[in-house]
Amino acid sequence: MPSLTIETNVKVPDPKKFVTTFSKLAATTLNKPESYIAVSYRYNEFLSWEGTFDPAFLLVVTSLDNIAPALNEQYSKAFFAFFEAELAAPGNRGYITFDDPGRGNLGHKSTTFATIFGAK
Repeated sequence: MPSLTIETNVKVPDPKKFVTTFSKLAATTLNKPESYIAVSYRYNEFLSWEGTFDPAFLLVVTSLDNIAPALNEQYSKAFFAFFEAELAAPGNRGYITFDDPGRGNLGHKSTTFATIFGAK
């Protein structure tokens, strides 16, 4: 785990390439093995920001045990830079939501991460 869901009004020319590139960046940024990273790209032509359809995005990052205000600052810098470069979406046209639901609240392999890794 983590999972990252990017919703944007920017239609990227090669979504598979975008997702694989973003997956590698997410693994490096979040310091997690890429084998645990799940990425979803959603194109939404109707996503508006300030009443316009200029490039914008919404990102939700769900991760266990590494979501904290000081770390979120570092993550934000990396993700905002990536979206500015790849989507031409400036930093004032996106939100990132960071969520750590807790090991007992995230299921995997027919159980929860609390069982897989132990409660924390």
